[in-house]
Amino acid sequence: MDGARGAVVGVVAAALLALPLALPQFYLLLSTEILIMGLFAVAFNLLLGYSGMVSFGHAAYYGVGAYTCGLLLKKAGVSFALAFLAAPVVAAAVALVFGFLCIRLTRIYFSMLTLAFSQIVWAVAFKWYSLTGGDNGLIGIPVPPALAKPRALYLFTAAIVVSVAWVLWRVVNAPFGRTLLALRENAERAEFVGLHVRRVQLAAFVLSGAVSGLAGALFSLFTRGAFPDYAFWTKSAEVLIMTLLGGPSVFLGPALGAAILIVLNSVVTSFTEYWPVVLGAILLLLIYVFPGGVTRLFLASAAARARTAAEP
Repeated sequence: MDGARGAVVGVVAAALLALPLALPQFYLLLSTEILIMGLFAVAFNLLLGYSGMVSFGHAAYYGVGAYTCGLLLKKAGVSFALAFLAAPVVAAAVALVFGFLCIRLTRIYFSMLTLAFSQIVWAVAFKWYSLTGGDNGLIGIPVPPALAKPRALYLFTAAIVVSVAWVLWRVVNAPFGRTLLALRENAERAEFVGLHVRRVQLAAFVLSGAVSGLAGALFSLFTRGAFPDYAFWTKSAEVLIMTLLGGPSVFLGPALGAAILIVLNSVVTSFTEYWPVVLGAILLLLIYVFPGGVTRLFLASAAARARTAAEP
């Protein structure tokens, strides 16, 4: 099993490295966006899939990361390394404050409170013209010359995404990840056996917020800007759809969902302006056809093949 898993990881890593050599610039930019949003979706799934907490405002930390990196580079003039590393730290600090207040509530009240805090972040970004540029956004974020070309930025993004995804994989397969699953299944029973439910939930919330902020920083470099829409509720809905589309029960399912949604958006918008109609159709498919995400189909098919092979 470990050998097969290592082979799969090797193939994926080789494919990611070969993409800059094989793809035209448009598809290279599309691949960069997929990597960034895939990381955001995997971070969000730490809450939804592993902790059972539905956040409607996770774009807040994505936006905080984007603005932190952009403001430090454009207005403070700090080094790229410091600005980039500050993004997840500031996002984690904001997630710590918001999460401390949110996890005191459960179910729909938790979800609505996360949405409320996200709207506060959006309002600050939208109204604070002197700092954030208001509705015009923060335009012209300077990028180091080494990352100015699309291929160089893609390779940098791929290295960051793969490294952080590996760390998250280790986290969810460690005792901490098993604890999250226990809380998801029955928080009251987990607390009864001695687990500190609120503390574990807050740790997951902060970790997810930090990685979301890192994804936001990558996207600010990708677009050379940071905009209030990054923290708007529609961005939170987008990452929620990506996660549900790919499948929250599989670690990389949300990343697959991000790839599917971004590619569909690119194809559909090139032919028609009615992307919201297509998005609505995707939601209907998720509810009636793919309730567990598209990865559930692959898992069911693999299980069927295993059963067939095991039969005499």
